[in-house]
Amino acid sequence: MNDATHIANLLYRYAELIDSGDLEGTAALFERAKVKMSGDTVVEGTAPMLEVWNSHVRLYPDGTPRTKHVITNPIIEIDEAAGTATCRSYYTVIQATPQLPLQVICVGRYHDVFAKDDDGWYFAARDYSMLDATGNMSAHMLVEVAGG
Repeated sequence: MNDATHIANLLYRYAELIDSGDLEGTAALFERAKVKMSGDTVVEGTAPMLEVWNSHVRLYPDGTPRTKHVITNPIIEIDEAAGTATCRSYYTVIQATPQLPLQVICVGRYHDVFAKDDDGWYFAARDYSMLDATGNMSAHMLVEVAGG
């Protein structure tokens, strides 16, 4: 498997984990990352990232947030000599609950930085601040979200 595929798989693994409600597994993906949230807030490490998701993401009795994160248009640029890469991508979050019909609840962009060591590629940074538009996020988030 080539480096670009490994990096794209990290994007898709994020979506798989968050949509399955595995917030611990999702947070572990960002163990070595600096994650920019809205405003000037930066979160670093697994435990702080897990704390953010536990306080922000609504989980349902089935253990999931009842969402599907669709990540598209990844533009991956690799610096092989440095062992780093950047990726710009779009995301669309779709949700349905017993009270909420299937609908798009938000769209935005991820700007990610990856690094590579002997164990492979990992997230080194993510910018979560590029929320372009929101719909009804009340069934997904436990906090008020402004964007778009």
